[in-house]
Amino acid sequence: GASEEAAPPLQQSFMIPKKEINMVSDMAKWKRSQAYADYMGFILTLNEGVRGKKLTCEYKVSEPIEKLVALLNTLDRWIDETPPVDQPSRFGNKAFRTWYGKLDQEAEKLVATVIPKHLAAAAPEVAVYLKESVGNSTRIDYGTGHEAAFAAFLCCLCKIGVLRVDDQMAIVFKVFNRYLEVMRKLQKTYRMEPAGSQGVWGLDDFQFLPFIWGSSQLIDHPNLEPRHFVDEKVVNENHKDFMFLECILFITEMKTGPFAEHSNQLWNISAVPSWSKVNQGLIRMYKAE
Repeated sequence: GASEEAAPPLQQSFMIPKKEINMVSDMAKWKRSQAYADYMGFILTLNEGVRGKKLTCEYKVSEPIEKLVALLNTLDRWIDETPPVDQPSRFGNKAFRTWYGKLDQEAEKLVATVIPKHLAAAAPEVAVYLKESVGNSTRIDYGTGHEAAFAAFLCCLCKIGVLRVDDQMAIVFKVFNRYLEVMRKLQKTYRMEPAGSQGVWGLDDFQFLPFIWGSSQLIDHPNLEPRHFVDEKVVNENHKDFMFLECILFITEMKTGPFAEHSNQLWNISAVPSWSKVNQGLIRMYKAE
């Protein structure tokens, strides 16, 4: 509703630092912008598009989708060609900077392979989002802001007509899913730090969108309920069909100790009665973040 989207009321200005006032007004401006409407519209359209569908179901795969997967395969291959270096600190392996340097140089060429010749002028602008989507090369970290840049990259490809309405399922199941695989490989290989992580209060150290789209996939599932995703057996048997469970599997591979302790927010979500309630709640949370 309108009230949910409205900016929080400002108290008297002398009580709030100027920087925070500016942040609130920037936020209000952002939420009224065409870019916000486009971006959230894109996220929500895909949310509807994958509702009740498995990753393994049949869907149309167009040529641009194939080209995007090839682009991601190239990024994956570069990880193999850029092994981590020996260094004293455990996290943030400096080899990531070498890997990133290659992307920085090649990004426009990679994007040019995806878009048709008559749209070539868009490549430099679209490539910026691709470069922003893989993590920060100075801090060697990755977070949901980088993930949002990849979603914006795909949204731009839709805006210029490279991706179309009937590519919806392939955008999530083929392209975004492949992106997640490559990002997980980056996170593991270079031991990347979580960017802007809220620690135990965040949903996940690295991702957000696959939980939204993944919960939509599970709406009206005949026997999998939210309470089941904390069950190891259920995750092992179903993760290839559902993005949400794939995320849970990755968390349990990367973290030790009780799930309720290292992933408290997700643990709380497992108590929500239905997947549609989970989906709505995550969308609200995403808008707030």
